[in-house]
Amino acid sequence: MARIDLARTPPLLSALAWACVLLSPLALYSAFVYAPSEARMGIVYRIFYFHMPCAQAMYVGFGVCAAASVLYLMKRDPRFDAIAVAGAELGMVFWTVTMILGPLWGRKSWGVYWVWDPRLTSTLLAGMVYVSYLVLRSSRHIGEVERRFAAGLGIVGALTIPLIKYSVQRWRGTHPTVISGEGGGLQGEMWHALIVCLVLVTLLCAALIWIRARFERTRQQVEELELIAAERGLLEEG
Repeated sequence: MARIDLARTPPLLSALAWACVLLSPLALYSAFVYAPSEARMGIVYRIFYFHMPCAQAMYVGFGVCAAASVLYLMKRDPRFDAIAVAGAELGMVFWTVTMILGPLWGRKSWGVYWVWDPRLTSTLLAGMVYVSYLVLRSSRHIGEVERRFAAGLGIVGALTIPLIKYSVQRWRGTHPTVISGEGGGLQGEMWHALIVCLVLVTLLCAALIWIRARFERTRQQVEELELIAAERGLLEEG
């Protein structure tokens, strides 16, 4: 049984953490000071510099869950199962942030917090799939059947990512296409601020998935030891 030493942090994980710490003040400065306000929406537009990166981090989390789920079904390696759980949980964290910031921005843009736009609706659908995944995995002791079924949910949920990504172009929704929209999209300092925020949130997502996967793998190992101890206790009593 593989052993994970939580007392020793991998150098790459430490580097990711330090990169996040160093980039955080730069991202805040870029989003709130360096980048100019948008002409029509004013300061509310600055929500975009965190809304869009959080949506991208959501894709990363769900994508990691799906890829690890495929590998788990192929190899039955519990390490991939741990990575899949971590990806789903962090994907849902960034999904939640995205779904909070989006309506705040939408209130200024549309006059209402929610419309049944194709991108909003498909994003909501993806969240519902991964909520189902996490509910299934919420039990302390789950068997191989539950793990495989959850892996299937993780893969199916990832199929909604292209739907979310291209729903506006495909069904002509009202969700703004800021980067590739009419008028050339973002310009100058806005691009710089977005890139800094995007790098920060992506690195943060990667670091958190890594940390969560390590803890999940350790939890699995503790559970395995508990089962072994219980079996030995029954044998000794018998």
